[in-house]
Amino acid sequence: MTWVEFPYVAIGSMACWGGGSLLNIFSAKQRPLKVPGVVLMLVGTAIMVLFLVVFWMELDRPPLRTLGETRLWYATLIPMVGFLVEYRWKVSWLKYYCMALASFFLVINILYPDVYDKSLMPALQSVWFVPHVVVYLVGYVLLAASSAAAWHNIYQSRSSTGAGDAVVSHYLALLGFVFLTFGLVFGALWAKEAWGHYWTWDPKETWALIAWLVYLGYMHANSAKMDRKWLQWYLALAFLVLLVSWFGVNYLPSAQNSVHSYQSG
Repeated sequence: MTWVEFPYVAIGSMACWGGGSLLNIFSAKQRPLKVPGVVLMLVGTAIMVLFLVVFWMELDRPPLRTLGETRLWYATLIPMVGFLVEYRWKVSWLKYYCMALASFFLVINILYPDVYDKSLMPALQSVWFVPHVVVYLVGYVLLAASSAAAWHNIYQSRSSTGAGDAVVSHYLALLGFVFLTFGLVFGALWAKEAWGHYWTWDPKETWALIAWLVYLGYMHANSAKMDRKWLQWYLALAFLVLLVSWFGVNYLPSAQNSVHSYQSG
C-alpha cells in the first residue's frame, strides 16, 4: 500500500471512528451498542497502524521524511492516546477529540497528496533519525491531547475546572514535555553527527527551543500553584506554538535555506 491507496484507507478509518463514536454515544441509553462501538473505533486505529507498517515496508525506509508522512504518524498515534487515557483515568470523552484531530490530519493528507519518494538524503541516514522524529511526534501527540483536554475543561466548566479533568491535561502535558526534551537532545546529537555542530540556530531548531520553553513555562507556573483556569488556558493555547514549530516555520522566509527543508517533501 502506498499514497495511491491512502485515501481509501483514511476514509475507512474515519468511517470506523465516526460509526464507533456514534454507537458509543448512543450506548448511554442502549448498553448493547457499547461493545460494537469500541470495536469499531479500535478497528479504525488498527487500519491506520497496518497501513503505516506496510507503507514503511514499501518505502524501504521509515516514513518520517516529509510533512505528509509525519501527519500520517500523528493520525495513527493520537487515537491511541485517547484510548489509553480512558483506560488509565476512566475519561471517555478525550478519545472523541483525539479521533477528530486524527481525521483532520488525514483529510489534509487527502487534499494535499504527498510525493511517493523512497530516497533518503545522507543527513537522514543516521541512527538518530528514527528516535528523534518518533520521540518528537509522540510528544506532539501527547501535547495535542493535553490541549484538547484543556479546551474541554474551559468549555465544560466556565466557573471552575474539575480536579480530575485538570489532572488529565496536566499529566499529558508533563509526559509530552518529557518527550520534547528527549527530542531536543536527540536532535542535538544528530546535528553533531550530520553537520558537526550541536546547535546552529537554524529556524527549525529555534522554534523547537521556543516550544520547549513555552511548556517549561507551564511547568513552572503549575509548580507555583497558579490559578487552575489560567493554566488550562495556557495549555489550550500553547499547542499553537507547537504547530508553528512543526510545520508553520516552513513558511517563514528565513526557513527557505534551512537544513530541515527536506521535511516539506
